[in-house]
Amino acid sequence: MRMSKPIRLRGRVLGGGREPLVCAPLVAPDLDGLRVEAAQVLARKPDLLEWRVDFFQDLADAPGVVEAAGMLRQQAADVPILFTRRSIREGGQAIAASEEQVSAAIEAVCAAGLVDLVDCELASQPAHFQRARAAAASCGALLVGSFHDFQRTPDAQELVSRFAAAAHLGADVAKVAVMPRDLDDVLCLLQATLRASRAIDLPLIAMSMGPYGSLTRLCGWMFGSSVSFAVGGRASAPGQVPIEDVRTAAELLHRSLEAATPEDACRAAAS
Repeated sequence: MRMSKPIRLRGRVLGGGREPLVCAPLVAPDLDGLRVEAAQVLARKPDLLEWRVDFFQDLADAPGVVEAAGMLRQQAADVPILFTRRSIREGGQAIAASEEQVSAAIEAVCAAGLVDLVDCELASQPAHFQRARAAAASCGALLVGSFHDFQRTPDAQELVSRFAAAAHLGADVAKVAVMPRDLDDVLCLLQATLRASRAIDLPLIAMSMGPYGSLTRLCGWMFGSSVSFAVGGRASAPGQVPIEDVRTAAELLHRSLEAATPEDACRAAAS
């Protein structure tokens, strides 16, 4: 019983259809640190690597970014790489790079065929978003249209509208991450994800952050979130849990779903 949409990249389903896909961030500031961190994380066998280039001190130097991406591509072998610059307004690091330089870095790594997915925030300037979209398309990569709120959880209708905005702008995957104040906010995020998964024909990535939100990283896939971000080395956002814990929880929940009666399955599909 599949609960989330598979992510298809260059004619194949990522992770062999594993649900959820587990993505581990890389946050090293330089080339040597990135090499060491990638080796540690890859040993834990994530389905995806997210290179958080806002942590990388040479982001303004497009040739340096390409060099690092090439090294990472060689290490990762067939593990897909998600290239992410998170802005400071959405929880990222302060960087000494302009939006033009960020766009140039995205275009350079895509032109070299070194990444498989590119994250671009929905709040980006339209021209920069479209440049990221075109760069990703040029090498067969997928564009993740993302929205993050580190202060609060908007209501369910607004969250569904964020997923829909990603589809409207031409993203291939829609991502929403928010900060809960309580468990009601966690339920709001899960409800919005379920609604969006039924209404929007894109794979979704959804999570609440922080301690309360860790629940969504373990079971969010049951509500339609295709990817869970988990710790392989260092966390890149609050509430991330180790890769092994995500997989253990998923295995237990899958067993429960497989044990459900046909009548249970019919009721779940109709709800």
